[in-house]
Amino acid sequence: MFGVILMTGCATTQQSERVAKIDPFEPMNRAIFSFNEKADEYVIKPVAEAYKFVLPEFVRTGVTNFFGNINDVLIAANNLLQGKPGNAANDIGRFLINSTIGVLGLFDVATDMGLDKNREDFGQTLGVWGVPDGPYVVLPFFGASNVRDTAGFVVDIETDFILNSNKLNRDQKIGSTVLRVINLRANLLDAGQLLDDAAFDKYSFLRDGYLQRRRNQIYDGNPPPLKEED
Repeated sequence: MFGVILMTGCATTQQSERVAKIDPFEPMNRAIFSFNEKADEYVIKPVAEAYKFVLPEFVRTGVTNFFGNINDVLIAANNLLQGKPGNAANDIGRFLINSTIGVLGLFDVATDMGLDKNREDFGQTLGVWGVPDGPYVVLPFFGASNVRDTAGFVVDIETDFILNSNKLNRDQKIGSTVLRVINLRANLLDAGQLLDDAAFDKYSFLRDGYLQRRRNQIYDGNPPPLKEED
């Protein structure tokens, strides 16, 4: 019995040390996380639910495809920066096909033709270049991140075609951004409900899931074993 208690105490200590290393800003992060949860509960989620209720699925799918098609160009650029020209060619092919045959990206014809969608961003590119994660952080409204991915996120925003388009005025840019956010949140409604039902500590669950997912993305689904100091 004493041995079990001792091992439990050691495991708890190791877990505490791990959390202190990856999440040194936990009190601040939890406060921002709580703010984000309230903003989602009272504003974003109700709007997303109304959006999903009013618009039929094929319209919402078209919106998702449209924004995804625009993003394929940036995904291609990140694949090139990561030394994956084959994937970049796939992304450019998707953009060209969906922008023409797919009617400005409203229909994802490329996937049906065997050109699967990749998902890359500049945070992943920095990770491929060997930039370490840095501490875990929670961003207001945007949620889970880390220091490296936050820097990458800034670059992603600065290179976003809609936000930096000279052909759109300020109101059009804001409207497009709001539509993109609400559409994304509507697509995640079911997953969010499952998370609410399953997670005992939602903050820790999302943190650990985010860090594991990002590591998996950086190594294209085949991450090396974690070192003890990691």
